[in-house]
Amino acid sequence: SPHFLTYGSESKGPAFAVPHGTVLFIGLLCMTVFLTEGAMLDWSAVFLSSMRGVDPAYAGLGYAVFALTMTLGRLFGDAIVRRVGANRMIILGGLCASAGLTLATVIPTWEATLLGYALVGVGCSNIVPVLYSAIGRQTVMPEHVAVPAVTTLGYGGILAGPAVIGFIAHASSLNLAFLSIALLLLGVALGGRLLRV
Repeated sequence: SPHFLTYGSESKGPAFAVPHGTVLFIGLLCMTVFLTEGAMLDWSAVFLSSMRGVDPAYAGLGYAVFALTMTLGRLFGDAIVRRVGANRMIILGGLCASAGLTLATVIPTWEATLLGYALVGVGCSNIVPVLYSAIGRQTVMPEHVAVPAVTTLGYGGILAGPAVIGFIAHASSLNLAFLSIALLLLGVALGGRLLRV
């Protein structure tokens, strides 16, 4: 509570808005992170059971590890962001999540996969909150219009992402699908260098 805003933003805004400029850029970064979260939600257990031979009864442990580190990252996120800075948080978060997915994919043991999922949770935990804060500081679109625009893009990623991953996995392999997300997360890290938050 000590860091709550002392004011509220204007609540009148459209349910859907087309983003442009900086808002579009923020939305695409959010979409990538949400896509990663969708991949963990829908595909982490499948990856553990089909690629690492984990008994299906225990394959849900992958998402549990991701969710735990994501939760811990969010709980301590404000203090971390204040210490390292918003831009560095995006850069380090993107690199951490990308490294986690790469580790989970490249090293063929279930232990490495769980460690990778943990890193993905830590990396992704504070990127979206920082990006949503950036919406309030941009001047391209009014905040009450920009928030629904970014939210639409973001949740588009979490809805469409798992289906796209399934398509890539069907066409090639789940390994390649996960590595594709790792590459997109490197793009998020690069976006943290370009975005002024």
